[in-house]
Amino acid sequence: MKVLGVVGFPASGKGEFSKIAQSMGIPVIVMGNIIRDEVKRAGLLPTDENLGKTANLLRATGGMDAVARLCVPVIEREQAPVVLVDGIRGDSEVRVFRTHFPGFVLVGIDSPFDQRLVRVNARGRSDDSHTRDTLRARDEREMAWGLASALREADYMIGNTGTLDDFTRQVKDLLARIREEGGI
Repeated sequence: MKVLGVVGFPASGKGEFSKIAQSMGIPVIVMGNIIRDEVKRAGLLPTDENLGKTANLLRATGGMDAVARLCVPVIEREQAPVVLVDGIRGDSEVRVFRTHFPGFVLVGIDSPFDQRLVRVNARGRSDDSHTRDTLRARDEREMAWGLASALREADYMIGNTGTLDDFTRQVKDLLARIREEGGI
């Protein structure tokens, strides 16, 4: 099994990347769902604050790679030649995936802050940060988990600055290129 990962700041396009990959027959494991499941088990609402606190607690008690380690058996249960992991948040998580899945390929998505803020306000998720200050705080929280370092470790980078059609084309082209290079 080949495993791909996608990393980027909130609303950079990770979810869209995953939808495109899924439309190409690639199963997707969303790391945030591990956190959402923990929040639900605790009887909390899935707000940014509760998700952030739960993610911090998991990392404080289990290490910065705790969420990735929880994802490994979920990934291993997939019966597919290629699996995509959506939502990597730190370099320690990248190390877990590179260790457990030889040939792991990491794709980074870069998108400007102002475009991400517009996307956050358009998508309407309960855990979104709708103001400049709250999105900036979320960025800072995720940088504390090693997000900027994980982005620097990306094997491939995509700039998500245009239309959804432009981004879709870039993602499909990149996945085809990775396939040609033997990455998937």
